[in-house]
Amino acid sequence: MNIKTEWNTIRKHFNTSFSSNFHVAIASVDSENNPTVTPIGSLFLNDDQTGFYFEKFPSKLPEHANNNPNVCLLAVNSGRMFWIKALFHEKFKSFPAVKLYGKLGEKRKATDKEIERLNRRMKMTNGLKGNTYLWKKMEYVRDITFTKAEKINLGKMTAEL
Repeated sequence: MNIKTEWNTIRKHFNTSFSSNFHVAIASVDSENNPTVTPIGSLFLNDDQTGFYFEKFPSKLPEHANNNPNVCLLAVNSGRMFWIKALFHEKFKSFPAVKLYGKLGEKRKATDKEIERLNRRMKMTNGLKGNTYLWKKMEYVRDITFTKAEKINLGKMTAEL
């Protein structure tokens, strides 16, 4: 999968996956070289093979970034109808899952535009106590620069993608 030429498709997939899961998984490696996965509900992809996530709750991921900034992100479209249609037709019309490989950057203060993007995404849950707890007062982000993309292969069901 060419990360530059298919970036818009990748971004669309990550948005669709988020709407069915409310998170993506970020795999990293700890200081003892053990793999670990962190669910992130605030990932945003930019126009230029970069992205960022709000770093309010992750505690281990920032530690891992100090030793090894390499990460792998997995976004799975878990929509029931998406899967039922694919199972019925014996093929997927779009990617069921995509992995992005990249490097974590430094933690920094979020821009007004980034906070606006978060607020727009979480607008439907505004006014709920959980929304206030989870997504208000998000101040810091961590940048990610992506270097490679990979579609998940499910044999003939993804062969045409």
